[in-house]
Amino acid sequence: MARKIIIDTDPGQDDAVAILLALASPELDVLGITAVAGNVPLALTEKNARKVCELAGRPDMIVFAGAVRPLVRKLVTAEYVHGKTGLDGPDLPEPTMQLQEQHAVDFIIETLMREESGTVTLCPLGPLTNIALALIREPRIAPRIQQIVFMGGGFFEGGNTTPAAEFNIYVDPHAADVVLKSGIPTVIMPLDVTHKALTTRSRVDLFRRMGTKVGDATVALLEFFERFDEEKYGTDGGPLHDPCVIAYLLKPDLFKGRTVNVEIETGAELTMGMTVVDWWGVTQRPRNATVMRDIDADGFFALLAERLARL
Repeated sequence: MARKIIIDTDPGQDDAVAILLALASPELDVLGITAVAGNVPLALTEKNARKVCELAGRPDMIVFAGAVRPLVRKLVTAEYVHGKTGLDGPDLPEPTMQLQEQHAVDFIIETLMREESGTVTLCPLGPLTNIALALIREPRIAPRIQQIVFMGGGFFEGGNTTPAAEFNIYVDPHAADVVLKSGIPTVIMPLDVTHKALTTRSRVDLFRRMGTKVGDATVALLEFFERFDEEKYGTDGGPLHDPCVIAYLLKPDLFKGRTVNVEIETGAELTMGMTVVDWWGVTQRPRNATVMRDIDADGFFALLAERLARL
């Protein structure tokens, strides 16, 4: 039976590839896509989510708009990485599919209360605001969630937005704190993994060779997105962050990590949003998350190419 998931996202080129991967994979039943403010403001992220669904040939997918800003702090966005639309690169038409009227947080709560307990996985690809709001508003959903698998944080790799913090966690550290204290089984894809999933020229050629609309759009997404990170890190290709979340659901053996304690810094401005990972077990704090550190990058890109070729 297909695994039921909700994708919570702030597209973003890498979010777009993650959504395409999910929609191309019959093992996953995407119950809905919820948008959050992050890479760009909410008005753009919800529109971008609909554009990607239409690109995938899935105008029937339901898309909801959620939180317009973080729980406590002011919204920080990343147009300098993703371009002014958040999805710069390919020329994707304005979406014709409608945005759902229901608020994303209400959709998340309603779906989790309706579906059989322990059967729905949440897949956040952006700041964790919508997930935290749902947990705060309806605490009964926490034990009903099968798993949360999210992209965020960084420990050995440091941060990509401040020296200590990765973007998704930095944007809403208080929401991340709520999620990691919820007791829900959680898997984290930090920069430690995603920085090993580089869009090298030969890997991007896998999509170029498809000769399909989705293949061409993926090349345009990756080539726009990687230019910023190539300059920053001096690498061939940039890290492909968010599709790691979906790839983990499809092929968990592509990744290696360990279950440890993770705490979020919400008090100190210098390290705000830092994911403090007790990798060596030096504290007595409870293990609350499985943190991935390694990836079979070639296997990951092979999976991506094989699935996206189906669209």
